This record gives sequence, structure tokens and C-alpha cells, in this order.
Amino acid sequence: MTVRTPPPPPLPLRQRTQIPGGGLSPMLSRLAAERATGVLMREGGMLYLSDGQVVYAESPATPGLDVLLIARGALDEDGWREAVAQAGARRLVGRFLVDSGRIGEGALELCHLGALYDAAYFVLGPSSAPARFRYGEPHWLGPVHPVPVDAVERETLRRRELLHRIWPDPATDEAPLVRGDRPAGATVTPRQGEVLDRVDGVRTATDISRTLGRPAFHTLVDVRRLAAAGFLAPRMAQPAPAGPAPGDQTPVADGELPLFVDPHITLLKRLRDALEAL
Repeated sequence: MTVRTPPPPPLPLRQRTQIPGGGLSPMLSRLAAERATGVLMREGGMLYLSDGQVVYAESPATPGLDVLLIARGALDEDGWREAVAQAGARRLVGRFLVDSGRIGEGALELCHLGALYDAAYFVLGPSSAPARFRYGEPHWLGPVHPVPVDAVERETLRRRELLHRIWPDPATDEAPLVRGDRPAGATVTPRQGEVLDRVDGVRTATDISRTLGRPAFHTLVDVRRLAAAGFLAPRMAQPAPAGPAPGDQTPVADGELPLFVDPHITLLKRLRDALEAL
């Protein structure tokens, strides 16, 4: 007698991050479709395209490729300066680094992709500022490993979702960070400890990533996990001191002219005090 066993249940499929209709940046989607070459400038930074693919990304919120290469010991500062001096004008810095034996091609590609995805996360962040595109402007690094636009957008969305699952409050991403009360019995990993050691009420997550020579997104992950565990929090701005209500007049002695408080000046002073308190 043959016993027939039922087939095993199908393995669960990992849900693929869906890109909204039109992409994260409608202009970027259009440029990819027309296989454009140039630089897309957004509030969070710049994306460099070649034939409609992303070849590099830059953002003031992230360490550059040079910082990551030097921090990992893949290259020294003299080697980087020489490459920029010798090949920067020809837009072939990456090729020079490999051909001169300064770095292996695989190591350069790995660090390049890390820097690209790291900066692209911030470049493609929500923004109300208009975007601009300048045609025909290549990046000084030169071709290393082009990435399709939809792959960059999908990875950006995946990173957003990851941060939201860890800790949904984005205030820790940009504000100066302060230490919280250390939870009883709680521990941190060595990597998180290096981040926590640099929390001083002044540095932001971006500042800490530059100090450590790490991708900014990786630091955001550590910061949000530390925030979720109560180890740190964003520093809140101090409330501005209350001033006289608009139109109020200051009491004066007999025989003196009353001093009228201009409501516009009062508002400007409050804004100034609020900025100084940040």
C-alpha cells in the first residue's frame, strides 16, 4: 500500500516594496525614460545620471565616498588627493584609483554603491522645493557601477519603512541628540555604544556619522534603536521668552511720550530668540 503525503505548503514570499505611481520623483522617472545624462538637483542633494541610470549621489547629510574609503582603510588621504588631481578634470577618478593600484575594482564598487544608496535616501526624501536638472554634466568620479532608477527608489522606500518600524518618530534624524535615562538592565551593542558615546546635546545623527566615518543611514538605524530603547532623545528647542502682546504700550511717567511696541518688531524678536535657542 502506497501512502501519499500531501505536498508541503508553499514558502511565504517576501512582500516587495511597491513604488508609488510616478515614482518618488516624477522628474527622475521621466529622465530615466528618456535615458538622460546630467545632474538632478533636489533639496536633499544631487543625483548624477548617465543614459538614464544613477551613477552617483551626493547629499550634505552623508559622508562622501572619500570619507568612507579612508575610514575603512581602503585608501589613504594622499591616494585620494592624487587621484582627484590627476583625473578629476577628466571625470575618471574611479578609473585612476583602480588602474594605479590604489584600490581593487571590487572594493571600489562596494564602497561606491554604499555611498550612492546612502546619499540617494536623503536626495529622494519628501520635499516641497522644486527640482532642477542640468543636462550633460558628468560626475568627476566617472563610471563605476550604474544603478537603475527603480532600484534606487525601491531601496529608498525599503529604508524608510525600516526606520518607521524601528521608531516612528523622525525627530531624531535631524535634531541635536541628548542622552536619556539609561534603562535598568539594558545594554547596547559595541556599534551602538560608539554612537551613544558621541551624543552630547550638540551633534546630530549626521554629525555622528561623519565623526565615525560611517554611512549616515546606518547611523540613523542605530539612533532610532537607541531612541526606542530610551537611551537618547532629540533635544527640544527652548521656548522663546514671552514678550508684550502686539499693540501693547509700555507704562511711562507723566510728561513722557508713550513708547509704542511695533507688533512686527515684536514678532522678529521672538523669531530671533527661538533661533538662538536651537
